[in-house]
Amino acid sequence: MLTSYEKILIIKPSSLGDIVLALPALSALRRNFPDARISWLVRPEFAPLLENHPHLTEVISFDRKCLGKAWYHPKAFAALVVLIWRLRRSKFDAVFDFQGLFRTACLAWLSGCKRRFGMANARELAHLFYTHKTVQDEACIHLVDYYLKIIKAAGATDTDVRFELPVNPADVNSANRLLASHDIKASNYVVFVPGSAHSDKCWPVERFAALADRISAKFNLSIIAVGTESDKRIVDEIKNLTDVPIENFAGQTSLGELIALLKEARLVVSNDTGPGHIAAALGTPLVMMFSWSNPARIAPYGRTECMVAREPYSRGLKIKSTDPAHSIRTITVDEVFQKVCEQIKGSISF
Repeated sequence: MLTSYEKILIIKPSSLGDIVLALPALSALRRNFPDARISWLVRPEFAPLLENHPHLTEVISFDRKCLGKAWYHPKAFAALVVLIWRLRRSKFDAVFDFQGLFRTACLAWLSGCKRRFGMANARELAHLFYTHKTVQDEACIHLVDYYLKIIKAAGATDTDVRFELPVNPADVNSANRLLASHDIKASNYVVFVPGSAHSDKCWPVERFAALADRISAKFNLSIIAVGTESDKRIVDEIKNLTDVPIENFAGQTSLGELIALLKEARLVVSNDTGPGHIAAALGTPLVMMFSWSNPARIAPYGRTECMVAREPYSRGLKIKSTDPAHSIRTITVDEVFQKVCEQIKGSISF
């Protein structure tokens, strides 16, 4: 087994929250192999999260929408050939597939690298493409710990958990201008993240509205809501259910601007979705709600006080629950507001 590597590839194309959870593995690889060239294969919409990261050498774009057409579209096929050629030309001597799917494991194999590290329980028979398979057990239920266990199999010894998430000064300035245009004082606002790519992860809009009423009455903080363009409707529904002013920033920020807004927030209240995981990594005061997804796997690492969930530590290694008791609708406004008060009072006083 090599104890040093010159060229390392991380394959983790998506999703936004899962990419955040893989950041400690990136930083650990950099500490253990300081002279290595480290590349990350990622979908283009998530690339801004990794650009200018001090521990990363390059970002390689994985346009899944385009490449998924390769079997019938000549241009897509050509793009896939170019990607495979680029991976092979790079001559990686270690590839870490943190996605664990057939397509990503296949790319690891097609790269020509002779040391391919991945999950022993990877889906879609992806494990067949790995030369080194790491078993998940009770000691590494959380994905952060599991990813670190995988790099340990490659010889890494310094695996302390550190989240490094750079914030671009230009994005900070742009975010501050956006806040100023809505008469919102910097660091004096709460961010709601009411949407998700999965509707069953979304806390009911009427409860977000009731929470806005309580936060405004007790703390007199401005409230903004963020998300994708498609989340505008959800935010408008919340606004229609409360007299508290809520600024609808859904679809109005770049990923870099979103990171800047989350970093300076007095508090973030989020469903189990990407921006919430970014806030967790930034160390921002946070209340994050979990439903079917196993909180023990993906909750804010080392920040259990931020989590609201049913039976978070009794679901074993399961990725997803089917127990109705774990529905997001079982989480009450009282529970979330109690966490809000604890988080705000635990932050810098104002």
